[in-house]
Amino acid sequence: MRIIYVLFVIACAAITMSGCTQQQRASGFGGTADIEIPAGQKLVNVTWEQGAHLWYLTRAMKAGESAETYTLHEQSSFGVMQGTVLLHEHPASEK
Repeated sequence: MRIIYVLFVIACAAITMSGCTQQQRASGFGGTADIEIPAGQKLVNVTWEQGAHLWYLTRAMKAGESAETYTLHEQSSFGVMQGTVLLHEHPASEK
């Protein structure tokens, strides 16, 4: 009977995790999410609201600017289940 209970808990966890987006998993359970900024856009600002809503502000990349990667870290109260979001820019010529 105990093995059935354990399998049920594992199945529920698997179903729950498979229904989450990368951002929701990083916010709710810790881990890393990768976000691709549209080609030719430069990241200006980013915020990560409760509920795994990620908002980022971009502008057109100016001549001479290079693509960069930014890291957004979550700092939790107890230091557990902290998430990270990596935001990757791409030059206008790259798709």
